[in-house]
Amino acid sequence: MFAALSRRPPPLAARPAQRISRARSTPFASAASAPPSGSGTMAGKKCKEIREILKAPPRHWVGNGFHVFPVFHNRAFTKELSPWLMFDYAAPKEFSPSYERRGVGQHPHRGFETITIAFNGEVEHGDSMGNRDIIGPGDVQWMTAARGIIHEEFQSTDFQQTGGVFEMCQLWLNLPAKHKMDPPKYQPILAKDIPVAPLAPTREADNEKLKTGENSIRVIAGDEATYGVKGAATTHTPVELLDIRIAAKDVSFDVPVPEGHNTIVFVRRGAITVGEEAKPVNPQGVALMHLGGDVLRLSATEADTEVLLLAGEPIDEPIAARGPFVMNTHEEIMQANKDFMNGRMGQ
Repeated sequence: MFAALSRRPPPLAARPAQRISRARSTPFASAASAPPSGSGTMAGKKCKEIREILKAPPRHWVGNGFHVFPVFHNRAFTKELSPWLMFDYAAPKEFSPSYERRGVGQHPHRGFETITIAFNGEVEHGDSMGNRDIIGPGDVQWMTAARGIIHEEFQSTDFQQTGGVFEMCQLWLNLPAKHKMDPPKYQPILAKDIPVAPLAPTREADNEKLKTGENSIRVIAGDEATYGVKGAATTHTPVELLDIRIAAKDVSFDVPVPEGHNTIVFVRRGAITVGEEAKPVNPQGVALMHLGGDVLRLSATEADTEVLLLAGEPIDEPIAARGPFVMNTHEEIMQANKDFMNGRMGQ
């Protein structure tokens, strides 16, 4: 998740951290203006089916602030999940008040993007571009490391002093070779600025069950033609990142996902069945889907289920990964290490 090298980088800019969102809306705002993402049986559509289900592995500490498990297990950094590289999830954990900084100090990245989503608690970020932000519940930080960035991640000072439940995740998303040496970029995305599309049931007869609770999709990344709203993040390749809430139990929904996109379904809370075969996926389990099909059929077997859906067009290029660097060749990895050790990264 947060890899560090032996060289100690120069201090980051001392500018105080700013909250990404001071007047934060709830993560799932009204979706009245957006058309349904699924309509009836979605005639002519084909359901994606499960290729494999992975269970949650043991957790480990990253620094002293992030108690995570690797959602992708040993599938991380493989073409079968491309363009997604890695997924670390810090499940809800109670932290006592403390004045000790909890997190991970300065470390570099090159050749990919990191996406941090806060669910409970706050993450404080600082980087070599001068960005200093606090990522609160529902907020997303989309950081394009590209040719190189140095950053640090901690629980926010306010959260550390008050304590409470902390929950977040960080995703690594690959960049194609032509963008790996672009200038770094930073997208702070407020919860209130993430468009929301409603979920419509597969069967119209189930509409009556949706009168209470929220059944919706936060479209963090995605195409307007697919979801009726344009995702909040700017991406380098076709990518879908959806934060889905299903309040209704035992109602089937069809979520559109482009055919040929690698698709990953992570159950953050609750439980679901997936596909026409209705295979169960338990809490904190992950379903890897076949490339075929253009809709994902979901049904919650527990009320108030929350799911992250990751999908994207595969990048058909070699993957060379070592520590905090992801390039296409071993030689490029060695150059990244040399650039960092010689102070040429994050400038």
